[in-house]
Amino acid sequence: MSFVPCIVIPIYNHKEAIGTTVGNLALHGLPLFVVDDGSDEATQQVLAALAEHHAGQLTLLRLPVNGGKGAAVMAGLRAARQAGYTHALQIDADGQHDATDVPRFIAAAQAEPGAVILGRPVYDDSVPKSRLYGRYLTHVWVWIETLSLTIRDSMCGFRLYPLALVCELIDSVRLPTRMDFDIEILVRFHWRRVAFRSIPTRVTYATDGVSHFDVLWDNVRISRSHTRLVFGMLWRLPMLLAHKAMPRRASVRAATAGEQEEQHWWRIAERGSHLGMSLLALSCKLFGRRFTALWLHPIVAYFLLTGRAARAASSNYFTRLSRAAPQERTPRPGWLSAYRHMLAFAQSGFDKLAAWSGRVSNADVQFDDPSAFEALVASGKGALVIGAHLGNLEMTRALAAQGAHAKVTAVVYTEHARRFNSVLASANSEFARHLLEVSDFGPQTAMMMQERVDAGELLVIVGDRVPAHETGRTTEAQFLGSAAPFAQGPYVLAHALGCPVFLFFCLKERDGYHLYFEPFAERIELPRRERAQHLAAWAQRYAARLEHYCRKAPYQWFNFFDFWASPKRGANGRT
Repeated sequence: MSFVPCIVIPIYNHKEAIGTTVGNLALHGLPLFVVDDGSDEATQQVLAALAEHHAGQLTLLRLPVNGGKGAAVMAGLRAARQAGYTHALQIDADGQHDATDVPRFIAAAQAEPGAVILGRPVYDDSVPKSRLYGRYLTHVWVWIETLSLTIRDSMCGFRLYPLALVCELIDSVRLPTRMDFDIEILVRFHWRRVAFRSIPTRVTYATDGVSHFDVLWDNVRISRSHTRLVFGMLWRLPMLLAHKAMPRRASVRAATAGEQEEQHWWRIAERGSHLGMSLLALSCKLFGRRFTALWLHPIVAYFLLTGRAARAASSNYFTRLSRAAPQERTPRPGWLSAYRHMLAFAQSGFDKLAAWSGRVSNADVQFDDPSAFEALVASGKGALVIGAHLGNLEMTRALAAQGAHAKVTAVVYTEHARRFNSVLASANSEFARHLLEVSDFGPQTAMMMQERVDAGELLVIVGDRVPAHETGRTTEAQFLGSAAPFAQGPYVLAHALGCPVFLFFCLKERDGYHLYFEPFAERIELPRRERAQHLAAWAQRYAARLEHYCRKAPYQWFNFFDFWASPKRGANGRT
């Protein structure tokens, strides 16, 4: 996506300061949109001279009457959007803001084009104490209206907007046009799950500066705006509470939908806040699983409404499942199946938390056939166990830790799930000891794993994910009727370790969790000359077993991205 920024400067009768402000900003080479909000004739003459001096860089817009700072800013944003710019840096005309910080705002927006970049004022002794203390009252109200401390300062006029997002908002919601504009637009952005990033910036007040803040009427307008926003917060309260346990649109960049959907799974930001997950953990501890599980329904409903890419991936999965097994009853793609799919995922995460918290007993989990597992444990040998994002692998790790039946260590790619893992770790101190985080399968990783296998541990790894740094090390196998990329890592690792390999799946069924533990290979050999063929054969064997269990529990395969996509194919698996 292109990144084309500009600067928007609202002005009303700041004829003494505007020349210096424009001069300092022009040094950065960005296009300037100066919006004259019905200024007097003397200011108009100064602006006309500036427009002539900076011809080609400065665009002068004139509003016929004074409509307020909000009206001027919105006019400038719309004009910038219409002119083809993607981002606009708003800055006041009175020279209070440090123009040398412009590159920092631009760099932050380039790094995260979908975020609103906010200035966080750093005041010197020139700030009037009444203005300084008065701002904190507004800050508190904003924190109440958003149920968050994300917006540290909602009144600073030095900020950068993604134009697509801001114009969509100002065209769909009636926003105030005076000084309360800066406050309300941020609260409404927060309600829409837009990300915020703050940059400390120096703010100075000139002794002879002109302020258009009306102590009486602007405070009345701001109070009226806060009243409206508080009622808006109360109406949105269920969703705002759900947001605490759900993702921020934080790292969503201003890319096309197709670009977002084609991201690899590990590039997708973890959805959920640490605070929200911790609240669910606390609720589980205080009020029990049944009561806390009720919260999952509004949370999943929010995910369903906002997760377009996840809905599309779920529909794609169920479509392929039905085509691959036309004689079987499979879920029909659609909103209902997507809801049940996401709900099963949420319940799985909830059960992981309950298991590590000691709220799941051995009676809730049973082996379909325990003979292979019991023989392996009795032998004292280590092994590599290949699982999947199907059902709930975490349940077995927790139970193994509680009962000390076997030394089970999960090999995980946790770059995208640190928040949830930290919550599990807080639920049980044993969690971290049974977790081995990797980003690839290099020699150092293999040596570390060899030591664990030699000590008789069971290393559990998933076969339906690719580590972040191994995107090219895949082999294709037929899965649900189409070729899909499967990781080579598990089979390369098994070859290096020279240990027995088992498959493991843990499915939630009506009477609890059922464990399926089956032999896969006594040893995996990868002859150098036939390495590719052997890798493909092992991947295909794994894919066939994964497909078998997907048919057995269709809602429990949790791949909310296009599993069939690869760098060589489009988002729907087409070449």
